[in-house]
Amino acid sequence: MPEICNTRVTDGTAAMPALCRDCLTIFETGTRCPACGRPRVIAHPELRDRPVIVGGGRRGVVSTACYLARIRGVRSDMPMFKALELCPDAAVVKPRGAAYAEASRAIRAMMEELTPAVEPLSLDEAFLDLSGTERLHGAPPALLLARLVRRMEDELGLSGSIGLSHNKFLSKLASDLDKPRGFAVIGRTETLDFLAERPVGLIWGVGAAGRAALEQAGVRSFADLRRWERRDLAARFGSMGERLWHLARGQDHRRVSPNAPVKSISNETTFAEDIADPGLLDGHIWRLAEKVADRAKARGRAGRVVVLKLKRADHRLLTRRHALAEPTQIADRIYREARALFDHAGTQGPFRLIGVGLSEIVAARGAELSGDLFDLQAEERARAERASDAIRARFGAQAILKGRALR
Repeated sequence: MPEICNTRVTDGTAAMPALCRDCLTIFETGTRCPACGRPRVIAHPELRDRPVIVGGGRRGVVSTACYLARIRGVRSDMPMFKALELCPDAAVVKPRGAAYAEASRAIRAMMEELTPAVEPLSLDEAFLDLSGTERLHGAPPALLLARLVRRMEDELGLSGSIGLSHNKFLSKLASDLDKPRGFAVIGRTETLDFLAERPVGLIWGVGAAGRAALEQAGVRSFADLRRWERRDLAARFGSMGERLWHLARGQDHRRVSPNAPVKSISNETTFAEDIADPGLLDGHIWRLAEKVADRAKARGRAGRVVVLKLKRADHRLLTRRHALAEPTQIADRIYREARALFDHAGTQGPFRLIGVGLSEIVAARGAELSGDLFDLQAEERARAERASDAIRARFGAQAILKGRALR
């Protein structure tokens, strides 16, 4: 039977006397992070047992939060003002995209030592197909995963939650059962009993509107769902009804796809106050381009189209795209194209949000990785960027900064 694992990386514990601002490792004491060796450490007695939220200003959104904050209702993608209303004593830490990308690459390499069948869901979450790995590694999947988590903690200072089961749906569900540092297993023979009384809201992709529709139909648990005939679910909920029928029985035939296509890579920021100054906006465009490039490099991807997203003070949304002659993952190229899109957008600020992204994603291998072929200095700037990447990977995201990043 296939052994499917979902791993979710976390970086917070209940107590946190010291916090690394780069890789977000929480540790007891010291002036340097024990995980990454960098000096950007927050250390203060008041941080112990204090909730931590990673995100932007009051008009931004929550990237993630430690479990002390989560038990008060703070969730990823929640507006920061709402998170701070729920958790006013939280320590707010800005996201460190380059550090996350670096850690993601390291964890992905560890996973691929266990199996080539690794399907990333995000920078901090992935499915692994461990079928047949027992003979290769001389150990059962559960032991391999326990070793993986211990290695992540020893070498990177990052913890993780593991869900092990016979398909993707159940492994994802299991990975959420016992956080933080959880490890849950759902066997094939226990699947129906395990699911029976659990709420259907646990189904990945069923949000508030979906739960309301199911409750209106008298469906609150998996047992309720199994009472419906397959044709009746399909008639009531369309294609979703067909999926619900299978999931109610713990059935999920999707394979782990290492080469599952990534449709886009993007990053955006919502300003604490509306901004009209082109110089300040230029600095934001550069920082966003750099974050997008970091993510593309971490995933071994490049994009054929650069995307700029602007939201005006009146909430009107403007999106502009430019197709490149060759795909790129170079921050300098992404920035220059996004800045050109901004200059030709034909709209005036102030703006409350700006975003930069890549779409039409392809594998980086064979892509144009040196910048604009029609710009004689592009290759030189790209080489400098690669050198900067190596320095930042070794000494931290703040080791090298461009002047425009300070705007």
